[in-house]
Amino acid sequence: MKVQRSTFYTVNLKSNLHHFHSSQGIAISELDPVSRLLDRKWGLQSPATPIHQISVSSAKGIGKLSFLNNTRPRLGDEVSKKGSSFYILRDDLLHPLVNGNKARKLDALLPLLQDHKVTDLVTCGGCQSAHTAAVAVSCAERGVRSHLLLRGEQPEVLTGYNLVSTMYGNVEYVPRSKYANREEMLRTHADLVAGEDGSVLCAKDLEAIDGFSTSQAASSRKVLIVNEGAGDALALLGMFRLVKYLSEDHLLGKKSRVRFVVDAGTGTTAVGLGVAAMSLGLPWEINAVMLADTLENYKRHEHRLLEEFTRQFLPSIVCSRLDTIKWVERQRPRKFGKVLEGEVEMCRKIAQETGVLVDPMYTLAAWETATELVEDEDSSIVVMLHTGGTLGMFGLAQRYKSFFTNLKH
Repeated sequence: MKVQRSTFYTVNLKSNLHHFHSSQGIAISELDPVSRLLDRKWGLQSPATPIHQISVSSAKGIGKLSFLNNTRPRLGDEVSKKGSSFYILRDDLLHPLVNGNKARKLDALLPLLQDHKVTDLVTCGGCQSAHTAAVAVSCAERGVRSHLLLRGEQPEVLTGYNLVSTMYGNVEYVPRSKYANREEMLRTHADLVAGEDGSVLCAKDLEAIDGFSTSQAASSRKVLIVNEGAGDALALLGMFRLVKYLSEDHLLGKKSRVRFVVDAGTGTTAVGLGVAAMSLGLPWEINAVMLADTLENYKRHEHRLLEEFTRQFLPSIVCSRLDTIKWVERQRPRKFGKVLEGEVEMCRKIAQETGVLVDPMYTLAAWETATELVEDEDSSIVVMLHTGGTLGMFGLAQRYKSFFTNLKH
């Protein structure tokens, strides 16, 4: 497994905040920096997620592995650090239509839509974008209109995330040449939605400039732009909330060494986990399996997010270098979007033996890496974050018909 380690930063905060009070009645200036950061409204009722334990037995090669799922594992002081097993965070169960990592990225954003009385939200993604589907469903649940710009042409049969986006939002297909300039495309469409009397803001500016103008007419539209994949600093807060929850003593705790595994599309989830673990001083390592981009571009995205996050949420930090995240190549690297022979069969095997459905595009890659890590003679805890992807299987079944029709009975 080829690994590239990334450089993160430790933080030492000296607060210059005024003396406010949190929603729990505690003086905010008395809270630790992360607690101040997390003292806000959230989209998810709780940061909790089901935690299962997967036992692995094998001959050589993943094709000969067998798995067993313990849905009620011991945690806290009794967490397992030995043996061929890894824990899996079932974020795929958070919402029937919203991927787990998408729910986390939107966790801090969604309450702001209601606080700032946003009427419309504009975002973009691929034809089978889990992000646009998550935005469409989440907006509809809150009475906000979503406008979804999808790359390419409308498929002959609507299915998977594309179908969900169409049912819950307002979809428009955009030529690839126009889609290449996403920033201009999003802004132009948002201006069109807002009309002459409306106003437009980007998600990253919603808190920074105190929202929309108060002088705006009540009947005019307030349009919010969210970048592709919700890849903004605001998205990292949901990962902070999750890591803070998992570090409680009755779960993974703060002292045990944890080797996290997550599939990396844009890499935003991995960066959020890494920065959160760093800020809390946890001895955790984030293994991000690169799927959709080059190492150079992942590091560039990471650097942008870190700069944006510290500027927006932690402006008074003192930085020192600390290695926290590993960018890891997939077991069988390939061009993004391609499914290799045997991977659908492996997804089926995992589902039949454990009741956990992974998809060959994203979460199978994380599963494979987790099984590799448990084979190491290491006393650390291996934890895989299941980001979702169930609905993506429907689109893949259309695209790779032979892989699905040839499944053995």
